[in-house]
Amino acid sequence: MDNRNGIAGLPTLAETVRAHDLGANKKLGQHFLLDMNLTDKIARLAEPLDGVSVAEIGPGPGGLTRALLLRGASKVVAIEMDQRFIPALAEIGDRAEGRLEIAQGDALKYDIAANLPAPRKIVANLPYNVGTKMLIDWVTASPIFWEQMVLMFQLEVAQRVVAQPGENHYGRLAVLCQSVAHCRLAFEVPARAFTPPPKVDSAVVVLEPLDAPFPDLKTLGRVTQAAFGQRRKMLRRSLRSLAEQNNLVLEDWLTLAGVDPKARPETLPISAFQALAGMISA
Repeated sequence: MDNRNGIAGLPTLAETVRAHDLGANKKLGQHFLLDMNLTDKIARLAEPLDGVSVAEIGPGPGGLTRALLLRGASKVVAIEMDQRFIPALAEIGDRAEGRLEIAQGDALKYDIAANLPAPRKIVANLPYNVGTKMLIDWVTASPIFWEQMVLMFQLEVAQRVVAQPGENHYGRLAVLCQSVAHCRLAFEVPARAFTPPPKVDSAVVVLEPLDAPFPDLKTLGRVTQAAFGQRRKMLRRSLRSLAEQNNLVLEDWLTLAGVDPKARPETLPISAFQALAGMISA
């Protein structure tokens, strides 16, 4: 794009934060990533960006926003709740020649599918306090409206997304996400990289839709919620109430799904949870 030099010529992020007196709001889970090498590294994970609409959540002073535009995103919609950041983002927009749209408001209520043309990607350093809620909303949406997601979370949340059966972080989030997408942890980001530094490290996760995602995430969510809500109990106990709600004979349901009634949920492969959900759906 011929306007990349204009974006590259903006003041540094640190200068922008000082000029606009932008302190981080702890209540909104704000931690600024001011290192443009890191924001560029995140943006590169989302390439190719030509012809793609990108939804960015919580852009703050706009470090990742700049990186996405510099990497050639055809359109970036920056969804920001905190109005203090709008002037700083507008300065980027002034040099983006129409490629940046600023949407002020709550990203939890923003309909990405309705407001961005396809193909769509979601790239964001998500606020710690709502990141998991947003992720579950996006992976359980039907039909899948995104081509790729590149998301930064607290390290523990990122580990929960990519965890495998038998691992400490394996649970409901891993089953739901991996039933819809290929999930990988791209790289970790130490707390010291942020301003102000959070109490924990972070990590970037990449999700790309499966060719054949599991079709009934709502039912799968009910099964995993019941199972992992009592993760130390055997499945014949944790799933008893759900079986009764769906007029299923518990032992028959588990046996037909190929699940050992004495097993604990953290040991089950994702396919077993899908089998249990599929029998309810049927």
